[in-house]
Amino acid sequence: MEQTVEQKLESLVKLQTIDSQIDEIKKVRGDLPEEVRDIEDEIIGIQTRIGKFNDEVKEYEDMIASQKIAIKDAEKFIKKYEEQQANVRNNREFDAISKEIESQQLDIQIAEKKIKESIYKIELKKKDIASTDASLESRKADLAVKKTELDVIVSEGEEEINKLTKTRDVAQKNVDARLLMSYNKLRNNYRNGLSVVMVKRDACGGCFNQVPPQRQAEIKEKKKIIVCEHCGRILSGVETVVFVEAPKRGSLKDAKLAQVAEPLV
Repeated sequence: MEQTVEQKLESLVKLQTIDSQIDEIKKVRGDLPEEVRDIEDEIIGIQTRIGKFNDEVKEYEDMIASQKIAIKDAEKFIKKYEEQQANVRNNREFDAISKEIESQQLDIQIAEKKIKESIYKIELKKKDIASTDASLESRKADLAVKKTELDVIVSEGEEEINKLTKTRDVAQKNVDARLLMSYNKLRNNYRNGLSVVMVKRDACGGCFNQVPPQRQAEIKEKKKIIVCEHCGRILSGVETVVFVEAPKRGSLKDAKLAQVAEPLV
């Protein structure tokens, strides 16, 4: 049996009501999920930085090791040249060997300088690592707190969301297929998730643009699906405003009018 326009609107309103309830529960979580993700990303960044520091330390340590080997090799050459120097036959050979010894001694000095520089840089990097490690532990502690808060909030609302999701699954089966497609598209387009709204105070309940009186009359008739010409949201009805006379207070002679409005989707 084909639904009337009024029935189609009722099905949409029911679906919107359920989705809005789910949205409200999720909204309670606030920015926590995003904060958790940001801290997790930050921790990964810090760990990467520490890894790079450790790689640099390893490079300096390798440099020190290679320079120590160079020093030992130079010392061996010096010892060899000194033995040769003791058996030279003339001053020219003596001077040549002396220059070789001086060259090796210079290489030792350069290697020792490089070792000292590498040791100094390692100390600096280790300080950076210690400082970054402290930041890492601090952010890990922050993450644990945020995750605990999020887990509590999620667990509190999860049961209710599960119930509403089951109700939603049933409710959407009663919605016309084409309308459901439009409804879901609108839900994705707007951050507040409102696809179906009422006309409130002569304006669309979604974008707050004015809805002409003639348009409102058509909406009230519920003979066809009408959407807001500005935002495309489905207009399910028009808010009814009832004016009642307010009770007199003190010396006030004129009665004040209070507006009582029906709840809106």
